[in-house]
Amino acid sequence: MHIDELATPAALIEDARLARNIARMQSRMDELGVRFRPHVKTSKCVEVARRQLAAGARGITVSTLKEAEQFFQAGFEDILYAVSLAPQKVAPALDLRRRGCELQLVVDSMAAARALTELALKDPVPEPVPVLIEVDVDGHRGGVAPGSALLLDIGRHLHEQGLALRGVMAHAGSSYDQRTPTQLQDIAEQERAQAVQAAGRLREAGLPCPVVSIGSTPTALSAGQLPGVTEVRAGVYVFFDLVMAGVGVCSDEDIALSVLTTVIGHQVERGWVLVDAGWMAMSRDRGTQAQPVDQGYGLVCGLDGRLLDGFLMHAANQEHGIVARRDGQAPIDIEQRFPVGSKLRVLPNHACATGAQHADYAWVDGPEVRALWPRFGGW
Repeated sequence: MHIDELATPAALIEDARLARNIARMQSRMDELGVRFRPHVKTSKCVEVARRQLAAGARGITVSTLKEAEQFFQAGFEDILYAVSLAPQKVAPALDLRRRGCELQLVVDSMAAARALTELALKDPVPEPVPVLIEVDVDGHRGGVAPGSALLLDIGRHLHEQGLALRGVMAHAGSSYDQRTPTQLQDIAEQERAQAVQAAGRLREAGLPCPVVSIGSTPTALSAGQLPGVTEVRAGVYVFFDLVMAGVGVCSDEDIALSVLTTVIGHQVERGWVLVDAGWMAMSRDRGTQAQPVDQGYGLVCGLDGRLLDGFLMHAANQEHGIVARRDGQAPIDIEQRFPVGSKLRVLPNHACATGAQHADYAWVDGPEVRALWPRFGGW
């Protein structure tokens, strides 16, 4: 199938860019001497994850039990569920382990730790349940402070109740707010140092801590060295997006995901090109608004994937996208340049959010569609 034959809107994965992104990250992790466990929440696609493992990744990271279930059914066994465990999710998580999934779990509170140990003791699984404690290294989201008494309290509870305390994990989410190489290197070192500090405190208390797991795409690509770290996780690198380009860890030419759309009309006097990809296809994510350059709902490319200088999707309704020049000018040849029925591609702000709008990806190599890869959603 030729790309122009696809029904629109459609999510496209550019083969060469995907392969380059996977190879770049794996090479970086190999140089740093750490295990790489990619976060598959970005693609939620078995075919993409298989390519990540084929490049050298060891295990995967997920953010929902639905992801864990789907990837386990597809043959993936070594899985980290990297979200602090809610009590109602303990039972299905333990069920996955009973079925042979090597699922590792995460907690960051005594309430979650108690809920896990209570059910694990009441309805035991064949092997001790492996658990990591999430550590807050930048005040971005969840986790316990590396120097807190709570860290040791959770660790002791898990260990004394017979679970397998595996170590600590951290995510430097505030790395997305950085803009310069120096800032990125600093936040990467902060993430490393505080995770290693937490691991050291557990060990000094006589508790096991074989795993120190950290990661985000910006810090993974910016860290100078990672002493004390055993594992790195990153996700969006596999596709990249405009937010990552704004952070400075990729260029527009590295973005492997785009949305194919069809021109359906014009507002000539306003300089608008109307397309059939609205926010239902692109997502509502406007992450670049907080960056120095706001990319609207995405940058516009021709059917060949080359950027059209000065054009972006500057507004969107549910099923309508509005393409216009960034400077607001209204080209007089807009109907001739973008005729009704012609196709465009739009690079997304946030690959995870845009991917989530689609049931599958068209895997493309130049103008040819090589395959349709299913993508799943839900929790």
